[in-house]
Amino acid sequence: MPTSEPVRLGRKRALPACPNPLFLRWLTELRDEAKEKGLKTQYTYQKAINSLNKYPLPLRNAKEAKILQNFGDGICKILDEKLQRHYRENGEQQMKETSEGKKKKKKKREYVPQRRSGGYAVLLTLYRQSQIPGSKGFMFKLELQTEAQPLCDKSFAVPDLGSKYTAWSSVSTLIQKNLLIKTHTPARYSLTEEGLALAERLAAAEQETKVCSGGDEGEEEEAEIRVEDVCYLEPTKLYSVWTLLRPLGSLRPSICMNHITALQLNMFIVCLFHVMSACCSRSHHRKQELVKELQRNGVNFDVRKLNVGDFLWVAREKVTPVPGQLRLPAGRELVLDYIIERKRMDDLCGSIIDGRFREQKFRLKRCGLRRPIYLVEECGTAASHLSLPEATLQQAIINTQVIDGFFVKRVQDVRESAAYLTVMTRFLNKLYQNRTLTCRSRELEGDVSADEEERGIPSSSLISFAEFNHGALKNKCQTVREVFARQLMQISGLSGDKAAAILEHYSTPHSLMSAYDRCTSEAEKEKLLSTIRYGKLKRNVGPALSRTVYQLYCTPGPLS
Repeated sequence: MPTSEPVRLGRKRALPACPNPLFLRWLTELRDEAKEKGLKTQYTYQKAINSLNKYPLPLRNAKEAKILQNFGDGICKILDEKLQRHYRENGEQQMKETSEGKKKKKKKREYVPQRRSGGYAVLLTLYRQSQIPGSKGFMFKLELQTEAQPLCDKSFAVPDLGSKYTAWSSVSTLIQKNLLIKTHTPARYSLTEEGLALAERLAAAEQETKVCSGGDEGEEEEAEIRVEDVCYLEPTKLYSVWTLLRPLGSLRPSICMNHITALQLNMFIVCLFHVMSACCSRSHHRKQELVKELQRNGVNFDVRKLNVGDFLWVAREKVTPVPGQLRLPAGRELVLDYIIERKRMDDLCGSIIDGRFREQKFRLKRCGLRRPIYLVEECGTAASHLSLPEATLQQAIINTQVIDGFFVKRVQDVRESAAYLTVMTRFLNKLYQNRTLTCRSRELEGDVSADEEERGIPSSSLISFAEFNHGALKNKCQTVREVFARQLMQISGLSGDKAAAILEHYSTPHSLMSAYDRCTSEAEKEKLLSTIRYGKLKRNVGPALSRTVYQLYCTPGPLS
């Protein structure tokens, strides 16, 4: 007699409920209906039911079920139709409750940034700014970073060692939590109602902390500052990770006018590479060659983004290490009056064709630095194979020197460019040695007269690097006068000097149109701008350009 199997005693494991009860119910109904009719599709539905029972996750729609075995387009289409009908009859919320079961909803914790963190500093800074009578109600990125830096332990500009995040990274979290609003271009940051309420609580807690500690923050001593070095800059976003830049967050407007005494001046060159050049292997190779040449010449360099120009120099404040801090305090930086735009012949040709040539010269003139330099790499016989004749390129270079007033330096290759930058760095080191430098606003004039400027005496009143770079933004908000100037410069033959001369008489299109309305005849309107003098030679704009401008603004048809 065969031995019977031993009976297994114990509690049976409860089978988990199917997380997709509606799909399971509909498939069961389809299977039973096919079984009653004697259709073979009953076996297909049974296989789909088995697959669905094994799947542990909820499905939001039938399309997601296609990943399961035995779920084809036909079954998914039927389930989708049933699902849409169920939504129309019962609503989507009931479906969610059925599929997810009765789960306890956890109460969300309110987001409160940690004290001395980036989000904390940003909220507190915007709140304090909003409490100032007559405040504009928003802050730009640069001024927000500048004002918030003293309230934060991390830098808003430079990530900590081994990290890619700065204190500014927390701004995205504030926007996601609906505490901060980012609008316009360039970006404007302001508090929402929720953010204002949270910032008000943070400010009250900060005040209580100060009262409890009993410590009054004493006024900062405005001592003389030593300039550590003069820096040379060329722009890029490529490898700002390896640059040992000090954070710019401690540039405070309240102490911006401190005197900076250059007792010890060491040259420190900062090279910045164009972002677009990374796409071209040849351009990238030339940049690497420039870096190697500067290193070979004993020139230190750094990487930073410039909004205008390719190279410039800054005088940096010498700072002393603070015990217990990993990084040095931020040193303030003043931009020297020299800026370089570097052009290869092929790049010059391309910029003339697409219009960048005139625009770049216009922006260089308005950047606030008095001594723009055009560095032209002629590259041997390469100019003979370009889209424009070589004579046209040479004429453009001469016009840049004679008409626009730029200093033009011609070199043959990258090695000579590096040599020129090295010589310029050493020259500026000697020129600014033992000079007292002060910081001025970009809108104010310097302290050097025209006679002293001709004799080569440098200005001691300079712009801060942060203000210079912010003011050179390409797509920043422009005044009507600036837009009018750019409109005029789109006319062929109307240079920046001619546009500036016209703006002295008619600063807006409205004033020009009013002047045309006061004219008594068509001939007088066409010659209205012809006698305006421009440039150093005080030449007339001429009747041809005057007629073109009149037709552009007053004639509905095509220009003649």
